[in-house]
Amino acid sequence: MDMTTLLVQLLNAVQYGLLLFLLASGLTLIFGIMNVINLAHGSFYMIGAYMAFGLVPLVQTAFGGGFFVALAIGLVLAVILGWLLEWLFFSYLYERDHLQQVLMTYGLILVFEEVRSLLFGDDAHGVALPPMLSGVIALGDLMTYPVYRLFVSGVCLVLALLMFYVLNRTRLGMLIRAGSVNREMVQSLGVDIKALYRVVFAVGVALAVLAGMIAAPVSSVYPGMGNQILIICFVVVVIGGIGSIKGALVAALIIGVVETFGQAMFPELAGMLVYLLMAAVLLIKPNGLFRAGQ
Repeated sequence: MDMTTLLVQLLNAVQYGLLLFLLASGLTLIFGIMNVINLAHGSFYMIGAYMAFGLVPLVQTAFGGGFFVALAIGLVLAVILGWLLEWLFFSYLYERDHLQQVLMTYGLILVFEEVRSLLFGDDAHGVALPPMLSGVIALGDLMTYPVYRLFVSGVCLVLALLMFYVLNRTRLGMLIRAGSVNREMVQSLGVDIKALYRVVFAVGVALAVLAGMIAAPVSSVYPGMGNQILIICFVVVVIGGIGSIKGALVAALIIGVVETFGQAMFPELAGMLVYLLMAAVLLIKPNGLFRAGQ
């Protein structure tokens, strides 16, 4: 493998890892702080991809805008969706056991898939790249790299920095970190834990929807796409440590490198490398790389 090919693979690994982090960070917040096993989290990623597919042409027709206007509208709709879902369904799960959480969130997957089928059918779709980001950057004499993939990495990196700032430098972040460690103590200090949970859940949904929207132009939009990404997201959460944003970032980048280079160098083993990595990490650190609240 020459240096140019190595650079391309490394850029692909970072972009995939950062996108995984954007998706898994919402899952680790919901799982680590609210103690809810949310199997429907992958469906939010699917919803984001289909939002991009449906909103971009609609926005262009109605407002003359494009991908970025659709992105802003989709984020607002995602926050509203997360707020409503927490109020209507998830707020009743906090004191229930994990089996009931799994059953209800699996039911939501079936509902989302049926709604998707009714609205968009069962065919695969594509989303056009934004014209201003459709170019490529030359890498050497023969290879190029898409500008849009760099844009995806940049968006994920900015949001990662923003999340770390909020969690470590604001009162809301302090409450979120404290709630992930001892929710009863936080509630006894007069904090409205239900309102905090609603904010956390809405943010988690928005992050997953955003991940789906920005991933749509570089991947097909197709039925069941949320179920496939959900498994790898749980692997990220387990390796990084449940409730740890730092752990989600580190684990996502490691998985991005392992999957990308594994497919290029060991294609026959690519499907199992990530799970072997998870097993190795859990043997050494059963609770993941970082603890909750970090």
